[in-house]
Amino acid sequence: MRTAAVAVALVGFLLGSTGIAQAATWGSSDQWATWSNGGYTIRNNIWGSGAGPQSIWANSYSNWGVWANHPNTGGVKSYPHAGKMINQRLSSLGRLSSSFNVSRPSAGAYATAYDIWANNNAYEIMIWVNKQGAVGPIGSKQTTATVGGHTWDVYRGSNGANAVFSFVRTSNTNAGTVDVLAVLRWIQARGWYGDVTVGDAQFGFEITSSSGGMNFIANSYSMTT
Repeated sequence: MRTAAVAVALVGFLLGSTGIAQAATWGSSDQWATWSNGGYTIRNNIWGSGAGPQSIWANSYSNWGVWANHPNTGGVKSYPHAGKMINQRLSSLGRLSSSFNVSRPSAGAYATAYDIWANNNAYEIMIWVNKQGAVGPIGSKQTTATVGGHTWDVYRGSNGANAVFSFVRTSNTNAGTVDVLAVLRWIQARGWYGDVTVGDAQFGFEITSSSGGMNFIANSYSMTT
């Protein structure tokens, strides 16, 4: 029943404007499904406890999405995303910029967010461009800062395994460009870390609940060095 529901939801989502089902280039309902395209890796990444069914599809690294039906309970259930391995020292980067355009539900609980890892996952930098429902960042608020082309509430904390720095946009947006390098250097300037090695730079949807089944879509996305 669960597998059939996922399949029906995926086909239903991929209905074109003519009402005729159109297959995406790739799709899966596997918990850890991955697909590589154009130097990016797309991951279904259903990692939280109590998760419901979730199916992912993609036409490219830039255009992908998920249908997710996670129960209305606390705790992150999944983080479907597109990731690009940077693998460069912060001091050697001349540019790290990203553009995004998403379509997202008006209900549920989730954040549309970058998740950037540094120093072999010792540091996690989250950049929330929008949020919905009962979700919030790890740690305590440090300040409000304008950096990287946006204004953020900045939080600092730990999840027990690594330090977490979260930049939560003071108002939601579904499209824009973020100067990620400026954000990373802002953290360094405060002495919260040094000349770190930037690893996997990810962008996607951190979903806590999406009861009844909801669609999360990256209409376009890129990360440029």
